[in-house]
Amino acid sequence: MKLKPIHLAILMAALVLGGCKEASRPAAKATDNGSATTLSEGTGAEIKVSPPDPGLVTVPPAFGAEIKVMPAGQTQISDTLRVAGKVDFDQTRVTRIGATVTGRVIEIQAHLGQQVRVGDSLAVINSTELGEAQLTYLKARAHADLQARSVERARQLFAADVIGKAELQRRESELSIASAEQRGAADQLRVLGMSSAAINKLGATGAINSVTSVASTMVGTVVDRQVAQGQVVQPADALYVVADLSRVWVTAEVPEQQAALVKAGQTVDIEVPALGSRLAGKLIFVADTVNPETRTVAVRSVVDNANRQLKPAMLATMLIKAAPVERVVIPAESVVRDADADNVFVEVAPQQFRLTPVRLGPDMDGKRAVLSGLKPEQRILVSGAFHLNNERKRKELE
Repeated sequence: MKLKPIHLAILMAALVLGGCKEASRPAAKATDNGSATTLSEGTGAEIKVSPPDPGLVTVPPAFGAEIKVMPAGQTQISDTLRVAGKVDFDQTRVTRIGATVTGRVIEIQAHLGQQVRVGDSLAVINSTELGEAQLTYLKARAHADLQARSVERARQLFAADVIGKAELQRRESELSIASAEQRGAADQLRVLGMSSAAINKLGATGAINSVTSVASTMVGTVVDRQVAQGQVVQPADALYVVADLSRVWVTAEVPEQQAALVKAGQTVDIEVPALGSRLAGKLIFVADTVNPETRTVAVRSVVDNANRQLKPAMLATMLIKAAPVERVVIPAESVVRDADADNVFVEVAPQQFRLTPVRLGPDMDGKRAVLSGLKPEQRILVSGAFHLNNERKRKELE
């Protein structure tokens, strides 16, 4: 079919008009930060349109949880250092008891766990060494008595002008030597464990007794025994350990980076898992040196143990509080765990909140100290945070 000239003119006008409309439509292009840039119709100017903030959430009108907002605020708190430790003997109340003579044990009179007092016999020993020392003392005593009588006669003879002064002085010198030998023999018996009363009795009766006791030197509990009947023992051997358990130590090792938090005189809390309770103690010692192998500082506290519940070698945890400092503290219920991190909802407008990451300290009776990420004047959601976070996630999926 052949078009007439007028028909061709109408067709060309329609094509030109359609091309102008397409050219007038705004074109959009993407930017590097994810926002879109659009050319304004008519002016050609660029308008940036930002994507929605995934952390920003608005409380819907029919929200099914209670909403409570309050300023974060500041308060004085003390950092608590938890270090592993153990119960130990109070070393000022422990004594190691051994024999005073070399001999053979003929009787055991104290056993593990037994309560003893000062002077109580723990074991009985038969010692030939003690018998020989007693014989030496008796000889020295007899010789001193003889020299004393000799001096007395010499003084009478000198007064009668029978002997000269030189003879009297010789006998007096011999008496001094004999008396010194007697005192030395008596001191040796005391070293071997004989009391002054027993020595006087020996001198009066002359009866040698080679049997002696291993006596307790303090009030306490027998916590170790290293002797058996028939065993030959020497003074260097520790046969018994007696300890007063009415007071014990709790020792721990503090990392050197945290050693500045501890000082002698501080009150500490002690947790003993075996007892399931918390005790109060007092730091009595902080080492002046660092263990080069473990990079720790030894600390020691003392705890009353009148009821004997604490046993040496029990595991314990020492809780040491540092000096209080001003910090932002928030309720633990306001914390939201998201993407394996701690967050809180910070109010940005009425009924509108932004999920904000924060760095927190450990839980302290339902409260968390904010180490970074939040200012005291910022208002946070303290009730309903869990439900609001679920609402935020639901919006993301739409």
